[in-house]
Amino acid sequence: MKTSKKVMIGIGAAAVLGGIVWYSVNQANKGVVTVQSGKVAREDLAAIVTASGEIRPLTYSNVLGEGIGKITDIVVSEGDKVKKGDVLLHVESIQPAADVAAQQAAIDSSEAGVQAAEANYKSAQAVLLQRQADLEHAKIEWERGQGLFKEGLIPKDDFDTRKTSYDSAVAAVTAAQATVTQLKAQIQQIRASAAQNRATLGHLRDILRKTTYPAPIDGIVTFISVRVGETVVPGIQNSAGSYLMTISDMSVVTAELKVDETDIINIRNGQPCDVTIDAVPGKTFKGKVTEVGTQAILRSSGLASTQTTTGSQEAKDFKVVVTLDNPPDNLRPGLSTTAKIRTAEKKAVIGIPIQAVAVRTRKDLEDAEKERQKKENKGVTLAASNTTGPDLTTSAKKEKDKEEVQGVFVIRNGKAEFVPVETGIVGVTDIEITKGLKEGDEIVTGSYKALRTLRPYAPVKVDNKTPQVPEEQKS
Repeated sequence: MKTSKKVMIGIGAAAVLGGIVWYSVNQANKGVVTVQSGKVAREDLAAIVTASGEIRPLTYSNVLGEGIGKITDIVVSEGDKVKKGDVLLHVESIQPAADVAAQQAAIDSSEAGVQAAEANYKSAQAVLLQRQADLEHAKIEWERGQGLFKEGLIPKDDFDTRKTSYDSAVAAVTAAQATVTQLKAQIQQIRASAAQNRATLGHLRDILRKTTYPAPIDGIVTFISVRVGETVVPGIQNSAGSYLMTISDMSVVTAELKVDETDIINIRNGQPCDVTIDAVPGKTFKGKVTEVGTQAILRSSGLASTQTTTGSQEAKDFKVVVTLDNPPDNLRPGLSTTAKIRTAEKKAVIGIPIQAVAVRTRKDLEDAEKERQKKENKGVTLAASNTTGPDLTTSAKKEKDKEEVQGVFVIRNGKAEFVPVETGIVGVTDIEITKGLKEGDEIVTGSYKALRTLRPYAPVKVDNKTPQVPEEQKS
């Protein structure tokens, strides 16, 4: 036999053998899913809620216009430290000062009138006393004259004179009493006028006071919104006065956060958190939750949900305030910040990657179990394998089939078995498993595509090599 024929026969035999091997391998790997795996172990977990917001002082005050007038002087500048009562700015005060001076003069005049009326009142009281004494004397003389006239001891003219003197004394007392009453009423009137003038003076002084704006609190001038020469307008109903400046007490600094409604139920006062500030890169500040809002805020408008009359299904946030432990001195209100709030912490718990947790319907699990039993030729009928309890109605059975079960694929004997689990706290990348797994179990952790389509009891092949990055993505 020629050598060439031997070579051809050898090549043909090798090809046939290769085909047989390929077919055998292909059949053996048919239905095998390539997955990534990991070992179940204990670890420390911390549940984190991340929220963004801005730096706010715990106490601040917006200075608003109280009166109307033109700004003549701004005493402070942004960044200045002020004490409560320090002058911030002045508004034109010529007319208010003149009104106060005129009203003070009116009060002085009223007080002088009161003094004069009191003097006249005292004089009238003295005259009344004198008239009452004269009346008493005239009464005595008239009564004596009556007796003398009856006895014929005095003439008729003398009797008439005594009677006239008595009547004149009575009239004089009546006139003096009227004068006293009149002067007393006059005093009350002048005093009431003086009180009215003093009240008006208080009002005018308040207007004059509003031309000078003092600091309402101790703090730092963080913003000035007006300039000299601009006109200040006071607030009216449903409208605030002119916004002049803001005084912030930066001794206690907070981060006011907006927490998503799905996370707010886990937030409690006193929980620790790490705060980062965009303006202070590379540093993390410690803080604690000091206030948890109870009213939802619409994300689009920033209004409380109770302020809207129409129903809304849009996303909502809740306000959470975090107080910084040791804030730097150079912080300013409004700086953007991000906080990571630790809502729960556990030590040495069983934890697995979050993506390893899968969800399957109860029907999928039952179908997979039936298929496994069929392959193993155990002859278990549907009735024998039914663990759902008494017979269910058609609608109840459908609802039962749709019920979702949370679990993890555990690799046992080269197959992925779906094991239902119960979970605890959720960390950044891992989740706590409270029931269903034990240390050392090998579970399927990826890939996402494999986990999404993996069926219970499917044969798997573990490949934990680092995925290769395509050349075009490296650059």
